[in-house]
Amino acid sequence: MEAMRRVRQRSSSSTRRRNSFRIEFGGLLASHHIRNVTDLDDRNQVDFSGFFGELRYLVIGRGPGSPLGLTVSIEPEWNRRDETSGGQVSAYGLETKIAIDTELMENLVYAGVNLLYEPEMVHAEGAWERESTLGVSGAIAFRLASDLLIGAELGYFRHYDGLALKTFEGDALYLGPTLYLQLARKAFMTAAFAAQIAGREVDNPGVALNLAEFSRSRARLRFAFEF
Repeated sequence: MEAMRRVRQRSSSSTRRRNSFRIEFGGLLASHHIRNVTDLDDRNQVDFSGFFGELRYLVIGRGPGSPLGLTVSIEPEWNRRDETSGGQVSAYGLETKIAIDTELMENLVYAGVNLLYEPEMVHAEGAWERESTLGVSGAIAFRLASDLLIGAELGYFRHYDGLALKTFEGDALYLGPTLYLQLARKAFMTAAFAAQIAGREVDNPGVALNLAEFSRSRARLRFAFEF
C-alpha cells in the first residue's frame, strides 16, 4: 500500500529530494489452488513465476505546506505463469500507477488512493493475446508502533480485451488487510492479502464472482533492502 510505504519519507525537504527517484527489482512466486472452476484446469502448485522491476518517482512529498504526497511508478514484469489459470505462458506487463497519500492524524493514521493502468501481452499456445486492466483502490493505515503499521485496502478493477481498453470483459472488487514492518534502517517488509468480494463476467452475468479474468484472492509479500 502506497500510504504505508512512504511513511518514512516524512523528513526534511532535502531528504525528500534525495530520495525522489527509486529503482527496485526482484523475483516472483505464484501460488494456484484451483478446483471445479469452469474453463480452468484443476491445479495445486507453488512455483517461481518471473521477475519484476519498479521505477518510482516522488513528484510531491508530504511536509510543511504540502498535506498530500504524489508518486508515479512504472513496473515492468515478466511472468511464466498465467495469473488466473496458473498455466505456463510468457506474459509481459507494464503496470503504471499514480498514488496519492495523506496523513489524517499526525504520525498515527494515513490514507492513500491509487490509480492503475496495466497493459499486458501474453503468449500461450502459439498465439499472442493482448489485454489491459484499469483499477482504483483506497487504503487506510494505522501506526501501532514506531516500526509497524497495519491497515485495510479496497480495490476495484476492470478487465479489457486489447491494450487500449478496447472491449470490457468483466470487473472485480477486492478487500483485505495490509501490513508494513520496518526491519532495519534500510530494510522493510510489506504484506497484503485481498479477497474478491464481488465480481461480474460479461459472458456469464449470473455468477457472484469473476473468476474468469480475476483470481479469487490475492496475496503479496515483499522484502526490500535499500543500498
